Amino acid sequence: MRKLWCAIVALVAMPLAAQTADDIVAKYINAIGGMDKLQAVKTMRSSGKFTGGGGFEARVVEEKKRPDMIRQEFVIQGMTGVNAYDGKSGWKIEPWQGKKEAEPLGEDELKQIVEDSDFDGPLVNYAAKGNKVEYVGVDPVEGDDTYKLKVTLKNGDVQYYYMDTDYFVPIKIGTTRFIRGEQRDFETTLGDYKQVAGVYFPYSFESGPKGSPFKQKITLEKVEVNVPLTETRFVEPRAGGQPPAGAAPDASNMQPKTQEQKKQQTPAQEPKKPPTPLTRRFAAPSPHGEVGVATSPSGEVGPRSGPGEGKGN
Repeated sequence: MRKLWCAIVALVAMPLAAQTADDIVAKYINAIGGMDKLQAVKTMRSSGKFTGGGGFEARVVEEKKRPDMIRQEFVIQGMTGVNAYDGKSGWKIEPWQGKKEAEPLGEDELKQIVEDSDFDGPLVNYAAKGNKVEYVGVDPVEGDDTYKLKVTLKNGDVQYYYMDTDYFVPIKIGTTRFIRGEQRDFETTLGDYKQVAGVYFPYSFESGPKGSPFKQKITLEKVEVNVPLTETRFVEPRAGGQPPAGAAPDASNMQPKTQEQKKQQTPAQEPKKPPTPLTRRFAAPSPHGEVGVATSPSGEVGPRSGPGEGKGN
């Protein structure tokens, strides 16, 4: 009888054990909509509410554009702080510190935002990104079994993804990060998955140091995809809040002119002819008389629900 019971237990556990990292990643991509729909999303804007300790609240907005541009805004008491990365450099504005001008991100801040800028996350096309994914085994999260994946990022940081065994979406992420040479462990719980343009996104995030009762919560209210986002949104502005040199105007921030303003406009003048080059040492001018300018390049937890159906805790 004991042998029979052990055989039954082994048979029941087999579906959970018979998995590989690539199997789980492939099922995850398929569960959230498939690679084609995922790659069809070129830009994304997420907005919602941040809740911290003591009832502290703020508005949050995150904008992302492929391949690796990101802008994060934190709005509190009429002040808007910004963290951004244009694919090459990161910058920030911290008005609550009395700083109104943009300044470079610190080393740890830059490392974090570079991770955040990964448009599809570290699991999608992980090998091409230099990441490594390993299947660790089955681990319980809030009483439910999950597939545990160890994700080693290209920069050396390690994350553990706990994947729902029914829907194959992450419901918790554990992160080990070295900050100023000291190891720190963090946990983020994800939930309330909703579909936007054929792709499922989590709408709730609760995070904090591992084992700590103090958590920060982000509840998204809206996720928009393929919204117009110019690259200037991500490039560090010049002193005085001016756009980068040579950058095209950001149409999303421009207001239409009134009829009065249009009347006050001076009549159009004939374009000036390009000057004649003095010697062969200088390159020939543009046929339009223009000077070439190089342009800069441009994360309430309630019952979680997986793609397709709701699932209780």
